[in-house]
Amino acid sequence: MNRVIIAIVSLSVALLVSSSASAAPAEVKKPLGIDVSYPQCETKLPTNYAFGIVGVNDGLATTPNPCLAKQLVWASKAVGGTKQDKVQLYVNTANPGGLGTPTWPQDNFDPAGNFINNPYGLCYGDDSYACAWQYGWNRAHDDVNKWFPPAAQQAKIDQDPKAYLWWLDVELENTWKTGKTGFDQKSNVAVLEGMTGYFTERSIRTGIYSTAYQWGEITGGRIGDSSNLVGKPNWRPGGLSLVTAKQACDAKPLTKDGTVVLAQYISRGLDYNYSCL
Repeated sequence: MNRVIIAIVSLSVALLVSSSASAAPAEVKKPLGIDVSYPQCETKLPTNYAFGIVGVNDGLATTPNPCLAKQLVWASKAVGGTKQDKVQLYVNTANPGGLGTPTWPQDNFDPAGNFINNPYGLCYGDDSYACAWQYGWNRAHDDVNKWFPPAAQQAKIDQDPKAYLWWLDVELENTWKTGKTGFDQKSNVAVLEGMTGYFTERSIRTGIYSTAYQWGEITGGRIGDSSNLVGKPNWRPGGLSLVTAKQACDAKPLTKDGTVVLAQYISRGLDYNYSCL
């Protein structure tokens, strides 16, 4: 009886080993990142995460996240484990051209008083490509110089903006020209090019966050081959599960030569992010 049992067990182990050897190896589970901003100011955040992405603004392109410093402290404690930077940032984008907002530029001078060579020409305070580009430049200037440094200093992290990857958050929730005309969509593109231009001139890495639908509504895909938006890494929303987020890694990039490097999904009220790298 015992010999029979031993023989059966030995055969079962042999079959198991053989089956395991022939089966495809299981996918290694990657640790996840989390992105936060002003809606999570009072939220108790997880302590085990691979990387943290923090919103610099409070939902508008012109104002800061009131708990930016606190959330930068949280992000700096990321445990790593992916090819993603442990601390990343994102900024809101918008185009209020024609609405008479006080932050709309009246000339080619940035908030520091520097005259800027604008690829679209001179801005006279009108609803033009030149002023749209200048608006984007000015918003990036404030993000980098006005909002981020004091928060980084308070959080006791590196205050050099070049140390981080900055994402442009392009969503319909913000103010955009939505007439779908060539002028409207190219004007929106000019804002994003202005923001990117500021970051690029200062050797700050940037990427684009958007869905294919929102990107299409806002830009109409009117991105020229010489645009500084070409080739940017993508951070893409990926639904409500890790499975659909992984599928988003295979999405068509938003601009020519772009690469999807991050995919986001929502779980239990928080935004989790899967590294596609």
